[in-house]
Amino acid sequence: MNIEQIYTGCLAQGAYYIESEGEAAIIDPLRESAPYLKKVEKEGAKIKYVFETHFHADFVSGHVDLAEKSGATIVYGPNANPKYDVHQAQDGEEFKLGKITIKALHTPGHTMESTTYLLIDEAGKEHAIFSGDTLFIGDVGRPDLAQKGSMTQEDLAGMLYDSLRTKIMTLPDDVIVYPAHGAGSACGKNMSKETHDLLGNQKKNNYALRADMTKEEFIKEVTDGLLPPPQYFAQNVAMNKSGAVGLDKVLEKGNVPLDVETFEAMANHEGALVLDTRHQKDFIKGHIPNSIFIGIDGSFAPWVGALIPDLQQPIIFLAPEGREEEVVTRLSRVGYDNTLGYLKGGMEAWKSAGKEIQDMESISAEEFASQYKSGGLHVMDVRKPGEFEAEHVEDAESIPLDFISEQMDKIDENKTYHIHCAGGYRSVIASSILKSRGFHKLVDIAGGYKAIKETDIPTTNFVCPTTLK
Repeated sequence: MNIEQIYTGCLAQGAYYIESEGEAAIIDPLRESAPYLKKVEKEGAKIKYVFETHFHADFVSGHVDLAEKSGATIVYGPNANPKYDVHQAQDGEEFKLGKITIKALHTPGHTMESTTYLLIDEAGKEHAIFSGDTLFIGDVGRPDLAQKGSMTQEDLAGMLYDSLRTKIMTLPDDVIVYPAHGAGSACGKNMSKETHDLLGNQKKNNYALRADMTKEEFIKEVTDGLLPPPQYFAQNVAMNKSGAVGLDKVLEKGNVPLDVETFEAMANHEGALVLDTRHQKDFIKGHIPNSIFIGIDGSFAPWVGALIPDLQQPIIFLAPEGREEEVVTRLSRVGYDNTLGYLKGGMEAWKSAGKEIQDMESISAEEFASQYKSGGLHVMDVRKPGEFEAEHVEDAESIPLDFISEQMDKIDENKTYHIHCAGGYRSVIASSILKSRGFHKLVDIAGGYKAIKETDIPTTNFVCPTTLK
């Protein structure tokens, strides 16, 4: 028996490869099928099943394409009913994989179709669970994503309470928990950085599995402090229900080099958004007017999903040399399939063609401290509300990047804003968005709050947040 967690850090997502006696299963695959197909070829195995724990909201799964290319059967739990052929498992149904067994445990609450898969080893021992978004390390799935009609998040939280206590907490303490996500995902609010753990440890340490917790207490704690989900979540669910096209077609359209004139024409006449995926320092030094910065080396796909509202938005992009296909792939993971190409030669080609270039004012935390002492600065903190509440520069204004488009009315184009995040990535994203909307009196603080803390700028006393909102 072989179990391999395939973890993608930028999405904080765990897919799984399970193999026994040459028969393999993939659980919650990403959009691209090639890595899984190469894996089974290397191992001399054949994919028998593709298990989906639920309709994912934070990424587009490649299960349909993978099943078509491998001949595998797609398995969902009860209540799924997608628009393509699947085996819809019954609660308790067992699937043989070589000498091991995968048992479907219907665990509604995060969504109605949420299903945990229990792996029973060759000796008949309950070995591990693949819990999807039902149980995380340190947290449980948010219960507000599948509200329909009269069904509320409190109703779903109640179902989640029952699922955890009747299906999961009854399992042995030495069962390994393999969740679909870790820290950084918006599918929970207090996840650990660990990507797996023993169930016994979770029973001791996970607030939601407290033995003496009543259902009413659970509902209150799980729903407290939930921010609205990112706007792309519902659109990704729809794509996963209908079945997305294969990545091959997306790459064929999007991984295309464009000369300067074609690139500029697409931006000016076809409504294409110019996305700059280089490092923030390069963007600050010089960028194409009205381009939006979201660097490939940060939490790229989730920020694209949170900040670009239309999945059909035509996108053209700049990328670090040699990483163009990576950009298209990572955009497709969250449903942005309308990428039309990249600027061949990057900013050097743009400069050589004599095109307009803009830069961004950026100062060190030390210089910011010096200016701050003179008074009258407008400090914009674009970190998450929980980060701001824990500690912030005195008199700073909280404008979380996640919801910056909804808070434009709070920003005065006649004021100069000194903008910071935690380390310098999100503040440049925010500044690029504001510049594209006509706000030009912006000063980025390099190094963010981490660097500011090393100066003598007055900050509020630290308050440990109960949840990372």
